[in-house]
Amino acid sequence: MAGDAAGRAPESVNHGWRVLQRLAGRHAGFFTTRQVLRTGCEARVRAGLGDGSVTRAGVGLLRLAEWPPGPLDEYAMWAAWFDGAAAVSHQSAAELHGIGRLRPRFLHLSVGKGRPPVTPRLVVLRRPLIGIDVESAGPFLVTTPVRTVLDLAEADIGQTALDEVVGDAVAIHRCGRDEIRSASVRLPPRAAARVQRALAGV
Repeated sequence: MAGDAAGRAPESVNHGWRVLQRLAGRHAGFFTTRQVLRTGCEARVRAGLGDGSVTRAGVGLLRLAEWPPGPLDEYAMWAAWFDGAAAVSHQSAAELHGIGRLRPRFLHLSVGKGRPPVTPRLVVLRRPLIGIDVESAGPFLVTTPVRTVLDLAEADIGQTALDEVVGDAVAIHRCGRDEIRSASVRLPPRAAARVQRALAGV
């Protein structure tokens, strides 16, 4: 990271640090080097790396050490990478919602904007994020159970797996049969038919 601009007023640096802390607070303490540069906090972050109050979380990713580790840190970290313009989706969203037994090997993200990182861990789908299709999971967004069902109906999972996802979603009251049925009219014919088959067994 480049040094702070010469002559930057202390109050300006302090304001930038407060902004960076707020940004990190949205994503369980994670923030990016891009955000450091935007807020002018290069020197403050270098000092934090030296005294342990800031830790490296990956290439271009850092974290405020005051945040304790948690089971959903990976989701929060990638949400920070995309400045919040991403939602956990598809198989990963189904796992978070507790519907189906897909056991994803990758983390699936739907992303509205931003450059994807170079990592084999992520499956990134570019699409606009519509408010009715996502919900907050604290430090990150996740597609709603209904949107997750629709996404999986369009994906390459087998019909048996989709049947299980839909059955679980209804059984544990993540969403209702009528809600899924009415939402499925937005789908292409093949995917809509897959949803109808899944609902027939519920």
